[in-house]
Order: sequence, then C-alpha cells, then structure tokens
Amino acid sequence: MKLILAEVVTIGDEILYGQITDTNTQWMSTELDKIGIKTVRKSSVGDQEDKILQILAEAESRADIILLTGGLGPTKDDITKKTLCKYFNDELIINEDALGFITDFFAKRGRPLTEINRLQAAVPSRCTYLANKTGTAPGMWFEHNGKIFVSMPGVPHEMKYLMTNEVIPRLKTFFETPIIYHKLIRTIGVGESFLAEKIENWEDNLPEHIKLAYLPSFGQVKLRLTAVGSDENQLKKDVDDEIEKVLPLIQPFVFGFDTDDLEVAVGKELKKRGLTVSAAESCSGGYASHMFTKVPGSSAYFMGSVVSYDNSVKIKVLGVKPETIEEHGAVSEETVIQMAEGVRKLMKTDFAIATSGIAGPDGGTPEKPVGTLWIACAMEGRTIARKVQMATQRDVNIQYASVVAINLLRKMMNGDYES
Repeated sequence: MKLILAEVVTIGDEILYGQITDTNTQWMSTELDKIGIKTVRKSSVGDQEDKILQILAEAESRADIILLTGGLGPTKDDITKKTLCKYFNDELIINEDALGFITDFFAKRGRPLTEINRLQAAVPSRCTYLANKTGTAPGMWFEHNGKIFVSMPGVPHEMKYLMTNEVIPRLKTFFETPIIYHKLIRTIGVGESFLAEKIENWEDNLPEHIKLAYLPSFGQVKLRLTAVGSDENQLKKDVDDEIEKVLPLIQPFVFGFDTDDLEVAVGKELKKRGLTVSAAESCSGGYASHMFTKVPGSSAYFMGSVVSYDNSVKIKVLGVKPETIEEHGAVSEETVIQMAEGVRKLMKTDFAIATSGIAGPDGGTPEKPVGTLWIACAMEGRTIARKVQMATQRDVNIQYASVVAINLLRKMMNGDYES
C-alpha cells in the first residue's frame, strides 16, 4: 500500500519574526499520523506572493497533501487567497454559503457587516468551501493534478475545528492510507552511540516494514519503532516480537515504554513495593522533588525534601559535618553522601536522594569546573554516590542532576549497585 505524504506550510511574517509560536504544525502532524499519513516536510513562509508560489510548487513536487495555515484575515497583508488564485489560475468569487454564515455571525454579535468583512466570503471559484463555524476565515479544499491542497486559518482553535470536522474526514475518504504504528522503548543512563553499538546487529536485521529512530534527551534515549502496513494487529505483533529480541541486550537501561516518564515509572515501582523516598537538593534546587510531586498520587511514596542551598542548612538541618564541608567542599562525594543519609533519617524514608553541584554559569574552579555534579542515593545499610560532569548551561545541569538522581534510585531499587 502506497504511503501518503503530506507537507504542512505556515504562512505569516509573524511566525518568521518569532512573534508567535507555531503550535499548528505539531498538532496537525500528530493528527495526520493517526490516519496513516506521514508528514515529510514542515515549512514556514512570509507574506510574500513569490515566496508562497515557490513553496507551493516545491510542496506539490514532493507531497500528496499540502496543508496551509495563515494569511486568511480581512486585511491587506493577508494574501493567501489571492496567491492561491494565481497558483491555480483562478479568480475569487463570493461564496453564498460563506456569506450567509458571516452575515449571521456578525448579526448575532450585534455588529455591522462591513465590506472588508463581506470579502471574507470570497474564495477561489475552483475550491470546495469548508465551513469554519468558529470564525470568519474560510477553509478551502482544492484538488489539483491528483494532489490535495487545503488552506485554513492560522488561529489554532479554528484550524483544529476545520481539521477535525472537515479535512480529516475528507482525507480518509479520498486516500486509501496504510496504518502507521509507533512503539517507544525508553532508556536512561546510556549514550546514543553506545546504545547503537549494542543493538547494531538487531537493527540491521529489522524487517523492511519496521524502522528505528533514536530520540535523545536529558540523560535518556527513546528508541522509536515505526511499522507501516495494512493490519494493525499484525503490526503490533511484529513490533512486540522485535522488542522481545532487543530487550535482553539493553534491559538494565530500560525503564518504560511509550508515555512512561522516568518519575512515573519509578513512582509506580515505589508504590508497588510499599517504599518511600525523600530528597536533599542543593544544585537542583527542588527540581527532583518537582518531578516526583507533579505525578498524581505521589504522596503515597514521596515524603518530602530539603532544599539545602546554603551550607548552613546542610549542617543544621541535614546533619552534614562542618569539617566535611571544610575539608572536601560542598560539592563532593563525602558531602552528598551525608546529605542523602541525613534527609533519609530526618524524613524516616526507605530511600533518599541528594544532589550537590556547580550549576553555573559561574562559580567553577579548575578542580571543580561548572557542570560538576555529585549525586547520591541512600538506603538502609548502603549509600552510593556518583560524579557527573556536564556542561555550562544552568538549566541543563539542574534537570540532568535530577534525572540522574532519580535513575540512581531506580537502579538501587533493582539491586544494581555497581553500574
């Protein structure tokens, strides 16, 4: 079955200037994927006729479906309709259905229908008018050289209404689309290149209809398996079979699948085992605690935290020895171990995590440069600390320290005290 390809084009100078954030293309691509249509390109173009004409021609050459958003307002800077007329050698006409809707739209609001508003009902004569019941800008559907062009407003809720109620149903009727099935394997604590080496032979022997992608983020790599075919149940079975083959190669690094976040997966395991955890945070400033507490029901296992940003709090609240900080510094293995053990004793929890580091952008030394992070996890009779060297970006270091700390907790719960 032929894979149907789509290109999404956003029109408007405001997008290129960075004055608004384009959320449309992500949402549209997700909805297209659900019906077996693959988005091959996302483009943005300003309010310039020649540039829009150029991108329309390019999109037509590589996609079956071209979806446009933006440039449909009533003012002179909105030129999409006129440009579409030029591209299709067409002319604008007043669509009576559109005019009736717009007239009623303004009447219900007690506002006069101006000539500019009336021109919102003008659409290219060759298009199929798509009723936008959430605004005055029309949706327009074109069939041209076996390709589908759809123009919609750039306002997100108007675009979503048209996509949901008009465009998606028509595309499902017009095209016979395959099923696209995705499955994510979520790993942590292993680099992308190292992971690729471990599964190289498995990856090389994947069936032709299953593709693999590596999606790295903070300390994590998601492996996305994408299968394309006509039988959803068979695709799921094929992907599950491949996962069964690869898991023995990477099991220590796997913490979940699909939408499982690390903190959710760890929280589920804590709750399942009836265990509790607390946190002592310095460089992460409470971010690890935030990760835990944003999960509904986390009060069942997360007892609390101490943000010991100043050394006096480490000493007075957590019980870190003054001589430890004097001799080794706040950013050290010895200090972070005492932080973890201190908060565990204070909160009376089964586990405790701790972070201390130099988040940056300044404060580093030749011995302890910015990005030096010490992480610890304590349990009854055992405390493990790990040193991590990251970069100079403060927000990255804060998030990374939190992720590493929670992952160390995950590993200790699973009896992994060495890696």
